[in-house]
Amino acid sequence: MLTSRARRSTAVTLALAAAAVLGSPSATTPAVAVPARMPEPSPADTARNELADLAVEAPHPMTGYSRAKFPHWIQQGDDCDTRETVLKRDGQNVTQDAKCRATSGTWHSLYDGKDFTSASQLDIDHMVPLANAWRSGADHWETPRRKQFANDLTHSQLIAVSAASNRSKGDQSPDQWSPPDRTYWCTYSRAWVDVKYLYDLSVTEAEANQLVAMLNTCD
Repeated sequence: MLTSRARRSTAVTLALAAAAVLGSPSATTPAVAVPARMPEPSPADTARNELADLAVEAPHPMTGYSRAKFPHWIQQGDDCDTRETVLKRDGQNVTQDAKCRATSGTWHSLYDGKDFTSASQLDIDHMVPLANAWRSGADHWETPRRKQFANDLTHSQLIAVSAASNRSKGDQSPDQWSPPDRTYWCTYSRAWVDVKYLYDLSVTEAEANQLVAMLNTCD
């Protein structure tokens, strides 16, 4: 039987292999099968178990951090990059031009409950921000793993939300920022824990305590 750490390693290794194919400029990039919405994170009880399994430690220093160390918005097929793919996935009746840019559609931002009809009003949020990941273990990763993390369409790591809410969040953890729409706290905390668990990232004590409180809203 695989241990929890082995299951995480297997999941990320398979995702990295897929990313290697997508990232190869010499290969024809295949279209990616993308779910109709952000992939559903683990149920609350599973998320609680995952949270209990995470290392609790102080944040790592930001020394050496750069967003460029997490190659993001890579090509995902049909000339669409990760951002454009998520905009299409998370919207309704989205139309795109020949360069895959969203020209019309409607989007509901789950962080603040607001609706939008222009893609320019949206950001693609990394559920666990790149800088937060750096402080919790990604500072030791190699580039392929960081690239997969920054473009992960398989897990609950990327979501289209209002630009205002994304920029308010910044690189903060749940003890520092939580979605203004509290009805989303259950899904948000489950997704945050799931991503940290899958990528073997740590949490701070304050972060863990807030996640426990947010997971309790699932009951």
